[in-house]
Amino acid sequence: MASYSLHFKKSVARDFRSIPNKDVARILERIESTAGSPRQVGSEKLSGQNRYRIRQGDYRIMYEIKGDELIVVIVKVGHRKNIYRTQLTE
Repeated sequence: MASYSLHFKKSVARDFRSIPNKDVARILERIESTAGSPRQVGSEKLSGQNRYRIRQGDYRIMYEIKGDELIVVIVKVGHRKNIYRTQLTE
């Protein structure tokens, strides 16, 4: 099976500014793992949307899968208490 390519929305860079450096490396490793298998164990489809989420500690990574183009688009990264609040306004 072919590996998916990763794309990031511009707003994700802003999301990383609020995350401590010690957690950023683990989050990026988790994001890289989605390129090999975007629907991996632990990923959940968000209800009412074409987005998925995976957990990395207290943080959540929201992404979309464009299967026909083999692309995973990272939409949002944030702490679990805040990420679902801002998602409704996008």
